[in-house]
Parts: sequence; structure tokens; C-alpha cells
Amino acid sequence: MWSFIVRRLLIMIPMMFFISVICFVITELQPGDFVSQYLDNPRISPAQIELLRKNLGLDEPAYVRYWNWIKGIVTRGDFGYSFAFQRPVGELIWERMGWTIFVALGAIVFQWLLAVPMGIYSALHPYSPGDYTLTVVGFIGLSIPDFFMALILMYLMLKMGATSIGGLFSPQFVGAPFSLAKLVDLLKHLWVPLVVVGMSGLAGLMRVMRGNMLDVVSSPFITSLRAHGLDEKTVKRHAIKNALNPMVSIAGTELPNVFSGTIITAIVLNLPTMGPFFYNALLNHDQYLVMSFLMFIAIITQIGNLLADIALAVLDPRIRMS
Repeated sequence: MWSFIVRRLLIMIPMMFFISVICFVITELQPGDFVSQYLDNPRISPAQIELLRKNLGLDEPAYVRYWNWIKGIVTRGDFGYSFAFQRPVGELIWERMGWTIFVALGAIVFQWLLAVPMGIYSALHPYSPGDYTLTVVGFIGLSIPDFFMALILMYLMLKMGATSIGGLFSPQFVGAPFSLAKLVDLLKHLWVPLVVVGMSGLAGLMRVMRGNMLDVVSSPFITSLRAHGLDEKTVKRHAIKNALNPMVSIAGTELPNVFSGTIITAIVLNLPTMGPFFYNALLNHDQYLVMSFLMFIAIITQIGNLLADIALAVLDPRIRMS
């Protein structure tokens, strides 16, 4: 097991190098640069624009800029400088990293707490009214865009008399020290982003769990367990354990999907996550902030897949032995 983990970690090094090259090339293909937004400003002369481009290092060849950026990451942990915010990219990312991970993990937990029981119930009661009802509810959540569901919930909250919608805290608690009242206010706001972000993947997870459970229930080893006289509760426990194995593999891709798929939702709900930062960086041609966000998604994907493989090996002795 440890040799497997070490091999996977070593493979991440060249993988992240190739990903960094791809991220840099993609951002370079974007027309213009950060200084291009000042070209139409009559109060800024071409000489000032060229001076600004030189001060920001944008006049250097692409390979020089890439080398300086990747060298800073490897040697100093420096992800570059944000042109728009005039601050180091690392500081900007870490400021919002905590809330980004918190909301993403909360949405994933919400998905799994609902999708797994719903999938099990649908598999054990196939083509029943309950099965059809859960399927319809799940696909409604899948078909409605995240941002539109966010707008619907915000409208309903306003109709019910809510005075503070959007964000994770009411105005009086923003920047306030942590307290029990601030925790209660967080819980009052938190359910909206969890429901909005979580509903998008609920139907897919539920259908996967339903299909896995149906396959396992009809497999020969379940018939063998019943033939040996095991009670139905024990049989179902073994079936659920085997049906969860493919779900663990899917869990590795859930975290980056939540990160990258909720940018517009975060903007609509005014969440203090990385999504709005990434959107503004794209609009402002803030190259190093865009590349660092893409690298962050890549490393989260690789770590998530590694953790999923480890969890799968813990659950299934056959994989652990191989």
C-alpha cells in the first residue's frame, strides 16, 4: 500500500509539470493581455502602456515568463503576482481557499447523504411509485441550472420575509470575531449554497447507486448468501458494501467538479469562494491568477483520485491484495 502511494505521489510531479505547460499555453492563446484594457483609455498614452507592460514583465518572451513563474513555484512557493488586485496570487488563493473547500465538501456530503439512500431504496423497490418519485425529483435537480435554482431560492426567501440573502453571513457578522451567534447565522445562510450546488449531482449519483445495487442484488453470490440461510438484513448489508465500491471511485472526481462547476452560482450567491476570483481574473486577463486556479483544480483532481483509490483498497480486500 505504501509503495503504491509513493508511486502515485511521484507520478504527480511530471503530471503537474505538463499541466502547468498546458495552463500557460491556454492563457497565452487568450487575445490581448492585462494592459490591453487600457488601450481605449484616452487619458493613458501609448508610452505609458508600454511602460506598464514592461513593469509587469509582459514584454518578455512567453518562455521566459513561464520559466520565471514555474521557478517561483518550485523554489519559493510563489505563484506569481495578481495584476488586478496588486497582491501575490498565493495570498489571494489562501484567503478564499478555506471557504471554497468548506462549501465544496459540504455540498458533496449533502449529495451523498441523499443519493446513496435514495439509490438503495430505488434498487430494492424497482419500478415502484417511490422509485419513480425519487427519479423525477433527482432529474428535476439535474435539469435546472445551478444559478437559476439559486435565483429561485433567493426569490422564495425574499417572499418569506428574509432580510439577508446571499453570502455566508449577514452584514453585521462579516468581519466579526467568531461566536455562537455568528455560527448560527452561518448555518442560516449555508443551506442555500449546499442545496443549490448539491442538487446538480444528486440525480447522477442516485442513478449510479441504483444501477450498482441492482447488479449486486441479482449476482450469484447474493443468491448463495440466501441459500446459506443468512437473514435478509445481513444479505442487504453485504450487497450495499459491494455496491458502494464504484461509488468510491466516483468520489475522487466530485471535488474538482464542484470547484469548477459552481463559478456562476458563487457569483449569484455572493459566496467568498474562488469562483468569482477566477471569473474576474479571466475578464481582466490576470494571467497568473488564472493559471494558479487551474493548477489548483488539477492538484485537487489528482489528490481526490488518490484518496479514492486508497479508500477503495480499504473497502475491497481484492484490490488491496492485487
